[in-house]
Order: sequence, then structure tokens, then C-alpha cells
Amino acid sequence: MADNTASDSPSHDARQRAHVEPGGPFWLDHLGTAIVRKGSVSEMDNNAYLITCRRSEEQLLIDAAAEPDRLRDLVAAGSGRLDVLVTTHRHWDHHRALADLVQGYSPRTAAGEQDAGELPVTPDVALGHGDQIAVGELSLDVIALRGHTPGSVALALTDGAGRVHLFTGDSLFPGGPGKTPDAAAFTSLMDDLESRVFDVYPDNTVVHPGHGDSTTIGAERPHLTTWRDRGW
Repeated sequence: MADNTASDSPSHDARQRAHVEPGGPFWLDHLGTAIVRKGSVSEMDNNAYLITCRRSEEQLLIDAAAEPDRLRDLVAAGSGRLDVLVTTHRHWDHHRALADLVQGYSPRTAAGEQDAGELPVTPDVALGHGDQIAVGELSLDVIALRGHTPGSVALALTDGAGRVHLFTGDSLFPGGPGKTPDAAAFTSLMDDLESRVFDVYPDNTVVHPGHGDSTTIGAERPHLTTWRDRGW
């Protein structure tokens, strides 16, 4: 099947924003030993990310959000196989195609421990902070970001040049943290974001959220105090 990818050589601005639209071309970036593809699905403009290990051709999908046929096209745009499927959190719009893709590909499934019981497919692996997920010769670090949901997780992939790419689900967006149900959950999420993301990763780290365009840690870092003060 044809790879309906926006560009094999995206510009610097395209790499930073990683813009996609529902039904539009997939975005692609070559990261040395890995390739990342991004597609948007559903009326919620959910992002799904496909990470391909270039040496083994094993693939990992982040969030089988909706539209299983379109997600199959995304998988086919890579190597055609699906070895690992990670759900970033329990909210319905991030796992509507989960059961369908599990049935079709039988991947190893994973989600944050506190959200695992809320998914339509019980994950094979319950993830905790500091865990790692392997796909081929690649290894992604698990970052627990408690607040948007109790079991929300982000994944960190380091590319061949040493740059980190964070897949943050609905925990971090351009402009602030994800929505939280109350003040305590907001404080929890901000604490985790500061101690586990902003205090750890450099400014050139790319942030790929669960909806919309991507950003960098450097672009968001100056606004941490503002986010705290406004409470969202």
C-alpha cells in the first residue's frame, strides 16, 4: 500500500510542528535508527504515532484512537507489522480502535498501571514510571505523568543524534498541561511535569502530544510559572 506521507524530508519548521489533519497525509521524520510517522484520526483530531525500528522493521503504535482502517494504512506505510501497541491513558477517544487492531495484529499491549483496568483490552504490560519498552533495537523510557488520568504515561525516544522525542498523550501540549478533574490532580500533573520532564530533558526535546501540533521543551519552559498561577 502506498505511503501517503507528507514528505520524506520535512523542513525544520515541519519537524517542530509535525502538523497533520484528519484524513490528510501522514507526517514522517527519519531519526537515524528510527522512523516516526504521525496521523490524525476522528472528529477529536487524535494523533496516532507509529515508530519503526529501521534495523528490525518492528513497529510500535502509540494510541489506537479511532478509525482502524486508517490506522492499518499507517501501519502499512511503515513495515506493515505491528509488534507493540501502547495506550497513553484511559480516555475513550484514545482507544476506540484498540480491540480491532489487537485482533488484527496480535501486538504486545501496554498502558499505565492505574489506567489498565479501564481499557477495552487488558494490556499485557502494566507500565510504571522508569520502565522501558523495547521495539526491535529501540528502547523507549516510560514517564508516569499523574493528573490528566491516574495512569497517564509518556514515552521518551532518543534518536541517533541524541535528541529526545517525547510522546505525551494528553498530559502536555503547546501552551500547557492537559485538562485535569480538580486542583489536586492539576498540582500532581504540574509536579510530575516539572520533576520528570522539564528538570530532566533539554530545551531541544521535541514534544509530540495526543492532539494537534508538536512543540519543544524550550518553547514551553518559560511558561511554567504562568501555568501554575492560572491553575490549568
